[in-house]
Amino acid sequence: MTSNERKRREALVYHAKPKPGKIEVVPTKKYATQRDLALAYSPGVAAPCLEIEKDKNNSYKYTAKGNLVAVISNGTAVLGLGDIGAEASKPVMEGKGLLFKIFADIDVFDIEVDTRNVEEFIATVKNIAPTFGGINLEDIKAPEAFEIERRLKEELDIPVMHDDQHGTAIISAAALLNAVELAGKKMEEVRIVVSGAGAAAVSCTRLYKSFGAKAENIVMLDSKGVIREDRENLTDEKREFASHRKIDVLDDAMKDADVFVGLSVADIVTPAMLLTMADNPIVFAMANPDPEIDYDLAVKTRKDLIMATGRSDHPNQVNNVLGFPFIFRGALDVRATKINEEMKKAAVRALANLAKEAVPEQVNIAYGETKLNFGRDYIIPKPFDARLLTEIPPAVAKAAMESGVAKEPIEDWQRYEDELYERLGGDNKITRLMLNRAKMNPKRVVYAEADHLDVLKAAQISRDEGVCKPILLGRREVILELMEEIDFENGDDIVIIDPKSDEQKEQVNAYAEKYWETSQRKGVTLYESQKLLRERNYFAAMMVNAGDADALLSGYSRAYPTVVKPILDLIGMAKGVSRIAATNLMNTSRGPIFISDTSININPSAGDLARIAKMTSYIIKMFGMEPVMAMISYANYGSSNHPEARKVKDAVEILHQRTPELLVDGELQVDFALNKEMLQSKFPFSKLAGRKVNALIFPNLDSANSTYKLIKELNKSDSIGPIMMGLKKPAHILQLGASVEEMVNMTAVAVIDAQEKDKKRQAALSI
Repeated sequence: MTSNERKRREALVYHAKPKPGKIEVVPTKKYATQRDLALAYSPGVAAPCLEIEKDKNNSYKYTAKGNLVAVISNGTAVLGLGDIGAEASKPVMEGKGLLFKIFADIDVFDIEVDTRNVEEFIATVKNIAPTFGGINLEDIKAPEAFEIERRLKEELDIPVMHDDQHGTAIISAAALLNAVELAGKKMEEVRIVVSGAGAAAVSCTRLYKSFGAKAENIVMLDSKGVIREDRENLTDEKREFASHRKIDVLDDAMKDADVFVGLSVADIVTPAMLLTMADNPIVFAMANPDPEIDYDLAVKTRKDLIMATGRSDHPNQVNNVLGFPFIFRGALDVRATKINEEMKKAAVRALANLAKEAVPEQVNIAYGETKLNFGRDYIIPKPFDARLLTEIPPAVAKAAMESGVAKEPIEDWQRYEDELYERLGGDNKITRLMLNRAKMNPKRVVYAEADHLDVLKAAQISRDEGVCKPILLGRREVILELMEEIDFENGDDIVIIDPKSDEQKEQVNAYAEKYWETSQRKGVTLYESQKLLRERNYFAAMMVNAGDADALLSGYSRAYPTVVKPILDLIGMAKGVSRIAATNLMNTSRGPIFISDTSININPSAGDLARIAKMTSYIIKMFGMEPVMAMISYANYGSSNHPEARKVKDAVEILHQRTPELLVDGELQVDFALNKEMLQSKFPFSKLAGRKVNALIFPNLDSANSTYKLIKELNKSDSIGPIMMGLKKPAHILQLGASVEEMVNMTAVAVIDAQEKDKKRQAALSI
């Protein structure tokens, strides 16, 4: 099976399993009792119905309409697939709904309309519009898309936007404003070439004009060449951008041009064309998946180039997800009757300005950067920047209010910002950040149980996604058989090792010699060393120790103690660490929460708890977050004098004395730790008062282990861990029977751990 065939099958399985599709409807009210059901439906539901009958605006008060957007298409221009029909477009529309939810907490119904008739389409959308707070038109071919959007904006009193037109326009306009500034030029003077004349190209060019670009400085091309005034049979949209210049082809248009905007096809721009452009040229090659000119070729050709593409593997990605979720969020939150030019321009300015602000460490970490700064390689924010949700919607909402289309103006902006922060909760952003960061510098990860199907699947996914370079330990014939079963290509980058095979005898003996040198005075013989090193976990740990691998994962099929022992024996604890510990990262509805110690220390002392808290703070920082830690007990601030409560109190005193800069406090009950308003009310003196706690340090293994598993099972929260803390080198132990997804996440953790330890080692060497 080829790589493309495998990816196709993976995509099909992803959409089909464990249940078809990507979105579902989830109740937001109680429904456990007969009373609940009587309120939800008959007879209780009659009351809000009658209130809405009196005033239709009450539908926003009593139903989900205010946070519900319809993603609507007829399937006539789906991605790069073209006119594939309404039903075939549904996976894309569901995907758009997923993005609305995870980036801006907006609920979506996708609607596929089986008609190519403009009037029928408009009538259908108008008839269903009372259900929704907004309409996102998607993948409708030009020129019909222009008429459909224009009519619906005029005839409906809710926000309507065709994202294919305006999404790219808004993001690229923000990038262009910043690029022009960096190039030392002015929008009113730059000469712009636009390759493409579809809905996106027209919308982009109109928006550029609204920011100062002059019509006489713009040349637009379609598949026939330069759109000139003397060409016949031009649509109204093309006629709007027809040039008076007597040129016909792209080569001519590019001469002395300041800006190239590509919304067309791959590889139509040559290095020779780039060389004819003006100084500090700006090239936005946004054809997907392959741009109008290869990024590496372009930057090699012109050192003074400022370039953006639609791809995530190059700087300055023009990605619509930077726009549509946040624009609709702002529009919905003031009940805007439309998305007008003022609101779109506000989004442009907010995006452009955000790129000039200091970048949070979490974003730097996610993209493997030392420090992202406004400049040629950073002219627009990154999609993983959490500030998008707190910057773009307020700007859009204010523009709606100022332009007179907001029905429910915002009065308390601080409260609104707080509400937006709350929407940043449990959508697995931290997981996406983590995987993205691992891909920036993948490491060699040993899978000590690779002859188990799920472990091998995790290794396959991690390798295919660029998260790591896998080393597979186990019975070679079994691994190869399983690889064939799951179409895991055995390429040159795959290492398969069976420590018990004759082929590995020399390496086993060499490792055994090294182990014996450090263990001979602990009663270990050379023969025993050789025997131990034939065991996978010892062999894997020694690979990491010897620098033949960067990290290891084990524990899927073996009891925890049997996996911990070889790791402690061979790798050992980091300098200054007297006790290892473990933490689990839980992706909850309120955001990520670290829980420690979930796996190692049964009943730690006060000193141990303090050390566990310090190690947890290091892990939290590794993920680019500021540690805000609560030391958990059954008591609150001295309310009990029992030894178990005093232990936690003593640990807090140790931390406050030795590391006063840490945001940590206690002893606290869990509800007070997680409810910042309750904590502020009862214990305003606490260092945690008014803060959102992101780590809970439990007093013993019973409570920590039970809590994380309870959260995982009852709330269906993703658990990443246990993440080992305090080891000299990266080694992490999987939960018995961990899922493939959990193992992929732990692979990313192991890679990030290796990246961080590399940085520390390099820093130490440079001193």
